[in-house]
Amino acid sequence: MLDPIVSREGGTDPEHEALLADSVGLALLVVLETLTPPERVAFVLHDMFAVPFEEIAPIVDRSAEAARQLASRARRRLRDAPVPEVDLVRQRELVDAFLDAARGADFDALVALLDEGVVLRIDRGAKPRGASREVHGALAVAKRGVAFARLAPFARRALVNGGAGFVVARHGQLLGVAGFTVARGKIVEIDLLMDPGRLRQLEASSS
Repeated sequence: MLDPIVSREGGTDPEHEALLADSVGLALLVVLETLTPPERVAFVLHDMFAVPFEEIAPIVDRSAEAARQLASRARRRLRDAPVPEVDLVRQRELVDAFLDAARGADFDALVALLDEGVVLRIDRGAKPRGASREVHGALAVAKRGVAFARLAPFARRALVNGGAGFVVARHGQLLGVAGFTVARGKIVEIDLLMDPGRLRQLEASSS
């Protein structure tokens, strides 16, 4: 996770509005990344810039008909790809439900909120060795959510990079920042920053 931009929820400050607007474009970029390079070129040039397939063919080193098939395949894959949710209300519903389930150590409720292929990225900093890691899959991430139960009562709502998230602070000390990505009504990514050095920098920049 890059250093997150964390702010309170509520209000319509220009920074938040800009982040929210950017998230629409980021959602499209995320989906385009699921395509192969030839599919991406054929789709973007034809569907977005109206370039004829005859001109696209030499660029992707295919025949015009093959270039047409690349664009068609790209459209099908885009229709099937999970597009990140940009509705902040819907994001907040899922993040709140995640926190409620974590506070209650409710494993089944956590699994129900998570996409099967969910990825949890935990950044604890450079030390101890191997502390930063990725956890894949709803069952494995739900187990981490249950383990989070002892800290969940100290979590409070926040906007993290313009989306719904939370910060964890106890006795005035910032312990973590969590950002979420939601798609198709499920949580598909969680980025958890717990690096003490970066958290101190974040506190200093926001004070």
